[in-house]
Amino acid sequence: MKGPEKMIIYNLFPLLAGRFTEWEGHIERASDMGFNWVFVNPIQLPGASGSLYSIKNYFSFNPLLIDPSTKASPRQQVAEAVETARRLGMEMMIDLVVNHCAVDSDLIQEHPEWFQWEGERVANPYCYENGKRVVWKDLAKFDHRNTPDKEGLFRFFLKVVTFLVKLGFRAFRCDAAYQVPGSFWRRLISEVKEVHTDVLFLAETLGCPADQTRKTAAAGFDYIFNSSKWWDLHSPWLMEQYHLTRDIAPSISFPESHDTQRLCEEFHGNINGIKQRYLFSALFSAGVMMPIGFEFCFCRRLHVVKTRPNDWEETGIDLRPFIREVNGIKARYTIFQEDAPTEILPSSNPNVLVMWKASTTTHEEALIILNKDIHNRQHFHAESLQEYVQAGAPLNDISPEHRIDYIPEPFSYELQPGEGIVLITTRDPGEDD
Repeated sequence: MKGPEKMIIYNLFPLLAGRFTEWEGHIERASDMGFNWVFVNPIQLPGASGSLYSIKNYFSFNPLLIDPSTKASPRQQVAEAVETARRLGMEMMIDLVVNHCAVDSDLIQEHPEWFQWEGERVANPYCYENGKRVVWKDLAKFDHRNTPDKEGLFRFFLKVVTFLVKLGFRAFRCDAAYQVPGSFWRRLISEVKEVHTDVLFLAETLGCPADQTRKTAAAGFDYIFNSSKWWDLHSPWLMEQYHLTRDIAPSISFPESHDTQRLCEEFHGNINGIKQRYLFSALFSAGVMMPIGFEFCFCRRLHVVKTRPNDWEETGIDLRPFIREVNGIKARYTIFQEDAPTEILPSSNPNVLVMWKASTTTHEEALIILNKDIHNRQHFHAESLQEYVQAGAPLNDISPEHRIDYIPEPFSYELQPGEGIVLITTRDPGEDD
């Protein structure tokens, strides 16, 4: 079955969602908001640390997610959750962790040649945060580059992918993809797609330079993740990165993720800011991903070890109608499903972002006018909005809130805090000549 091409992704975090048999309500809620993919973090058996990303056995399941009260096997419970999503017109993707496994995995004794070693101790992966080296001591790093048994290691992960595809997963978010050789990804993606042509691969490349992202994406990835979550709406770096990578692979934005602080906590509960960031994330690039709980403005950060279903928050806030509207805009217009040519245009007010986009596959043009200020109103004025676009046809307001029936010239508008206006028009094919 061909998976949906639009990437409007809901991240169902397993430790918060609970047992496989309890996922149905979350999947239905995601479908109702207009998401067409459900992404789940690793569901396999973790090592002693309990971290989702410290996988001890790739072919067994996390006991916290298994429902012992049903006669269905763990595999059947997963397959039924996947089928629930498919019945609602959605597909499911899962994390693919090939850079490392749990430090207490049996693989280390069975295949020591697959791993990096520091003397007699298996090497732990690490990164630098604010100049400080952070080591994950619960992880053992595979040696994809120098192992004398590259074929055996490759065949193992091909078997892992095949196992997950048979469960019904149709896409893979490839964790720390840039830390694994491109030759490995090129072969894995090629061999999987020879058999399963509809399976997609998404590269997680956050934290590496744009040129390294390009190199990783060129191994055959269908999508990459961009860094728009950290953009200050002023600096030039985001657009520079966007233009460097968009011809290699389309990208996916997110307002927050399981690795970041909750936006509601970061913005001290400012709903205007939370809406602003979701609107921008959804319309900036080809795809968007939103974690469970964002729709209710959860503040408690997701944790790969400690999170449990009883961490569910009762906030009294419900952004589902807004998210549904934004996702509907993204689903209806091709221009918001691709990394289209995009420019930041001059604005009469530096606190207002004016972004122009033009589709490469249709004749659509879009203009997004966004109040950067989430606390105060900002005035925007333009002698003619039509001068911002190439099309001769009039602009239509398709904003998720406060739509304008008639766009006057000159155009003067008082933007509410964080408010975004989304305008679209269509060029006559002859205008492209």
